Amino acid sequence: MTTGADSAHMARALQLAARGRYGAHPNPMVGCVIVRDGTVVGEGWHAQAGEAHAEIHALEAAGDAARGATAYVTLEPCAHHGNTPPCADALVEAGVSRVVVAMQDPYEEVAGRGLARLLEAGIDAEVGLMQSAAEALNEGFIGRVTHGRPFVRLKVAASLDGATAMESGESQWITGDAARRDVQSLRAACGAIMTGIGTVLADDPSLTVRDIDTHGRQPLRVVLDSRLRMSPGARMLALPGETLVCCTAGHDDAPLVKAGAEILVCGAHGDVVNVFEVLAALAEREINDVLVEAGHRLAGYLLEKDLVDELVIYQSPHIMGSHTRGMFATPAWQALADRRKLTIRDVRRIGDDTRITARLAG
Repeated sequence: MTTGADSAHMARALQLAARGRYGAHPNPMVGCVIVRDGTVVGEGWHAQAGEAHAEIHALEAAGDAARGATAYVTLEPCAHHGNTPPCADALVEAGVSRVVVAMQDPYEEVAGRGLARLLEAGIDAEVGLMQSAAEALNEGFIGRVTHGRPFVRLKVAASLDGATAMESGESQWITGDAARRDVQSLRAACGAIMTGIGTVLADDPSLTVRDIDTHGRQPLRVVLDSRLRMSPGARMLALPGETLVCCTAGHDDAPLVKAGAEILVCGAHGDVVNVFEVLAALAEREINDVLVEAGHRLAGYLLEKDLVDELVIYQSPHIMGSHTRGMFATPAWQALADRRKLTIRDVRRIGDDTRITARLAG
């Protein structure tokens, strides 16, 4: 039976887990708190993929005080040998007497095996405390391992009247410096940044993380370019990190490959790359979260195909008028019944702009 103290310690473990937001990918974010006789004796979180897990850091901090203690872990301890030894075994060897777990790990290599190992060793193991909060922390990881698709977050910068560019394509910059800095945190937390060839040709974007420590990791840059119109001289190809260009069959990819791009040939969906195939391929590459920064055509296409999980709209206090491009090109939507209902999750000021975070309802 859990207590208020249990909830407080698990809440702390969830706070610790979130510290791995920029480094744990493709692994889930995990936090651990070890408590003995009501006193916290060890804390840890998974800071970077390939390095020690949260439980190991917490056990090292606790030392001998871990014996007879309770460990609070936001995700079921692993029971398999990956880049690091099993955390379930480490908890057993340290002599903890009780383990409280927020949620079972859906990854097939774990999926209940960690809890079983603890129970076999005579440890009192419980699961489910603050499970919803733990699931929200790692929804990209959970979606990838259970459904084979990353979490898709669509970022849009628009004026108060919903314009994302002038008719000419001019769009730099609609929002202010603070909003653009805030976008860096979205980039740093994702595994891939996706855009369309229209944006690449118009803006020649870098699509890199700047001014945030990601332990040297840059998100994979993904360009949807059905006819391979991307120039080998595109700015992103000369920057740190990898660029994946997704096209349909029958195009000369040699110049882009020579420039450093990786090419993924996909099927066509009308006159565009089959985005369903692209997302499946990204899941195979262990991409948990995809941030889409694109023009109104790709943004609208993703909405029409119900491929957007979350919208993040940065709205500036400007009116751009009628000679503009809107946020979403959705030619298939012809009636009021076609509209998509949103659930607003957060609204806050970012400098002079407003950031709206919303989920697609249903």
